[in-house]
Amino acid sequence: MLLKDKVVIVTGGSRGIGRAIAIASAREGADVAINYWGDNDASYGRRSAIDEVLGEIERLGRRAIALEGNVAAPQTGVDLVRQTVERFGKVDVLASNAGICPFHSFLDMPPAVLERTIGVNLNGAFYVTQAVARQMKEQGTGGAIVATSSISALVGGGMQTHYTPTKAGVHSLMQSCAIALGPYGIRCNSVMPGTIATDLNAEDLSDESKREYFEKRIPLGRLGAPEDVAECVVFLASDRARYVTGAALLVDGGLFVNLQ
Repeated sequence: MLLKDKVVIVTGGSRGIGRAIAIASAREGADVAINYWGDNDASYGRRSAIDEVLGEIERLGRRAIALEGNVAAPQTGVDLVRQTVERFGKVDVLASNAGICPFHSFLDMPPAVLERTIGVNLNGAFYVTQAVARQMKEQGTGGAIVATSSISALVGGGMQTHYTPTKAGVHSLMQSCAIALGPYGIRCNSVMPGTIATDLNAEDLSDESKREYFEKRIPLGRLGAPEDVAECVVFLASDRARYVTGAALLVDGGLFVNLQ
């Protein structure tokens, strides 16, 4: 029970990696507040998806609440922390996971696509981290923040010129927050998933040739699953990683080291 009686906030928690983090946290003994954004965009969770996650957590014997809001809005982080504390009394862990990746060519990318991607992926991580850190400082008991970056922070992508900089920014944000928040006992780390099969990239991976390419280049021989990332997040959030801060953990089956 690595997170026994901890309170964990997960952003973007209705699907994919966020869903897996929420369930893994509950399995390790945590109560979970799950943020989601319930519009009709396939990049976000819908209410039916969040209901499924809540039910799974309750079956594990833990408490859970769902809090709707777009993390790109500064007030969302504030409201998320307030409602979590009202329900559970504290915040011990933040899994800053909300993100989007609408593939688009560079030369004809509309400003709105760029701004939305930066807003959710980078600004959202900043705002929620700031709100949670303020609460953790007030509590005086430290805490752990784990952000979902990406292997894309380290490599380029022709259809991801708007996305890769945000993931590099998330990694850099955690490094800087490790320095800024260390005096308060708050640890800040990131995970860098490789090719993980989720709703976010389902259309891209429906290309059999592309899927086979990644499977051949991954030394462990398979695409990642959301649970592969979630277990690493739980470790970094737990006391077993009590002397780890400012770190970035590649969770990619060895893909990055085999890209030469």
